[in-house]
Amino acid sequence: MSGSENTKTIKAAVGARPSKLDLRWSDGTRAVIEIGDVLRDRRFKALRQAGEFARAVPGEWGHSVEWPSGAALSADTLWLRTLTATGHDDARQFLEWRLRHGLSLTAAAAALGPSRRMVAYYGSGEKPVPRAILLACKGWEAEQAA
Repeated sequence: MSGSENTKTIKAAVGARPSKLDLRWSDGTRAVIEIGDVLRDRRFKALRQAGEFARAVPGEWGHSVEWPSGAALSADTLWLRTLTATGHDDARQFLEWRLRHGLSLTAAAAALGPSRRMVAYYGSGEKPVPRAILLACKGWEAEQAA
């Protein structure tokens, strides 16, 4: 993720109509994600054309998916959607919490108690995020707001 410790990159991207991206990640994860909500944004109007959407390719260094029209989606955004598509909503919630607060793996571990390694596992979807950790995230957030 931008400014974080995610090292996953996009190795392959295939655009399939009407609005699905088939992604292969550097860690071997594969997912077909739906991005119809993105395509409704006027900035992505060119991608509504079947020919353009199908021309999706990984961007430089695998940090995005790009199209000849100049449209692009970041690997960060696509990874969050990949977590949901692969049944890891808990990891997505945890990672979104971490990113929303700009917490490194080390800072998140210090805030919640698990090891830095476990925090990395939670954010990648490699290990399930315990309900107690997700509740601790909410508690930490409430404490910060107070």
